[in-house]
Amino acid sequence: MIRYKRAERVAGVLQKELSELLLRKIKDPRLSLVTITHVSITDDLRSARIYFAVAGSQERILKARAGFRSATGYLRQNLSRRLALKCMPALKFVYDESFDRAANIDKLLKTIATEANST
Repeated sequence: MIRYKRAERVAGVLQKELSELLLRKIKDPRLSLVTITHVSITDDLRSARIYFAVAGSQERILKARAGFRSATGYLRQNLSRRLALKCMPALKFVYDESFDRAANIDKLLKTIATEANST
């Protein structure tokens, strides 16, 4: 039997609720087409890192960060209503670079394959 820590369960619910808020409630164009990829939360449930991905340029990433900065209070308020927690965790939004790294690796592998085929 697999047992999950409470923090992991709360992180999963937090990710689901944040995604729902972004989809249905947030009207900020900077946060359109932003995806919550992962949530990590401390064991004491005081602090949460929310990892997000967004398609586009570096400028788009910076705009999304600014959008999250301005929406953090609103998001915490709505999440505290939806979640039955004694203390709502502080939210820190972090750009998830794993998709960029995967794209770079894919590009390198294609380059290697092309070079191997041409020799």
